[in-house]
Amino acid sequence: MKRLFTLLMMGLLSLSLYAQDVQYSQFYAAPLYLNPAMAGSSEMTRIGVNYRNQWPGLDQSFNSYSAYIDHYLFNINSGIGLIFNKSQQSMANLSVSEIGAVYSYRMRLGFRSFLRIGGQVSYMDRDAYFGDLLFGSQIDDQTGAIGDYSGENIGEDFRQQFVDYSFGFLYNNENVWFGLSTAHVTQPNMSFIDGQSRLPLKVSAHGGVKFDLSGGSSRAFYNQKSGTRELTLAFNYKNQKPFSQLDIGAQVNIQPIVLGVWYRGIPVSNSEQPNHESIVALVGMSLGGGLDIGYSHDFTLSSLGNANTGGAHEISLRYSFLWGKASEGGRKSSMPCFKY
Repeated sequence: MKRLFTLLMMGLLSLSLYAQDVQYSQFYAAPLYLNPAMAGSSEMTRIGVNYRNQWPGLDQSFNSYSAYIDHYLFNINSGIGLIFNKSQQSMANLSVSEIGAVYSYRMRLGFRSFLRIGGQVSYMDRDAYFGDLLFGSQIDDQTGAIGDYSGENIGEDFRQQFVDYSFGFLYNNENVWFGLSTAHVTQPNMSFIDGQSRLPLKVSAHGGVKFDLSGGSSRAFYNQKSGTRELTLAFNYKNQKPFSQLDIGAQVNIQPIVLGVWYRGIPVSNSEQPNHESIVALVGMSLGGGLDIGYSHDFTLSSLGNANTGGAHEISLRYSFLWGKASEGGRKSSMPCFKY
C-alpha cells in the first residue's frame, strides 16, 4: 500500500514536472540551455553533454539528456551553436525532444567589460504512449482479472510538434557576471488533444563573482590554467509559473580539481512551508587537453526524501579547444563562470 501511494504521488508530480522545463544541477555545464547569450562565451570551441537521472530509487525515474556545440567567431564578435535536449518520464512514457540553433553577439562596454545578447530558435517534439495505461473498467471486481478493452475512447500514441523561441543577455567583466534569459517566449500550445495547454514562460536570472586565491601565480594557456586557485560564488533563480526556485552555492577550483556545494530551494516564501528541495554536492576534474568531467548528487531535503527517491545523479562532459588562429588565444572577454 505504501509503495502504491508513492507511485500515485509521483504520477501526480510528473504532471506538474512536465509543465516545467528540465533543470540541471550543473547548470553552468549546460551553458546554451541556461542562456542563449552564452553561445561562444568561452571564446573557444566547446562540445558538451549532460545527463541527469532523477529519483533513481523509484521504479519510475526521470532521465534527461543534453548535448551542444558552440564556437566563437572573432572576426564578427559572434557566437554560434547547436543544442539537442531530450527528457523521458517512464511512468507515462512521455518524452520531449528539442533541437535548436543559437546565436549571440558580443559588445564591448569598457575595458574588459562586455555585454552579450543571444537568441535561440528550436523545433520541439512531445510524444506520449498511452497503450500501457490500465483503467478501472478493465479490472474484474470479482476475480481481479484484467481485460483487454477499457471502454475509453483514447488513442495509444500522441505527438505534438511546435517551434519555440528563447532570448537572453549576459554581462561580464574579469570577475563578475550577470545574465537574464527567457524561454518559451510565445508560450506555444503543447496539448495532445484539441484545446489549449500553453507551455509557460520561463525566466532565469543568474550571476556570480570569482575570487582569485592564487596570488597571481596562475598561467593562462588557451583558457586552461596551471596553478589556478579560485573561489566562485554563484546563483540561478528560475520562475516558470506557478513554480519558483533558487540555486545558490560555491565552487573551489584547485586545478585540476573542482569541489562545489549549493542549496536549492526558497527558504523564505509566502506559503506556510518553505521550499527546501535539496543540497547538491559536486566534484569535477580537468583531465588535460581541454577535457573536463563533473559529477554531482542531489540530496533531497523535501518530503520526497521520505519516499527513498535516491535524489538525483548528474554527469557532465565537456571538450574545449581553439579552432582558429593561435594569435586569437589571448582572450580577455571570456566568461569567469562556474566550471560546472
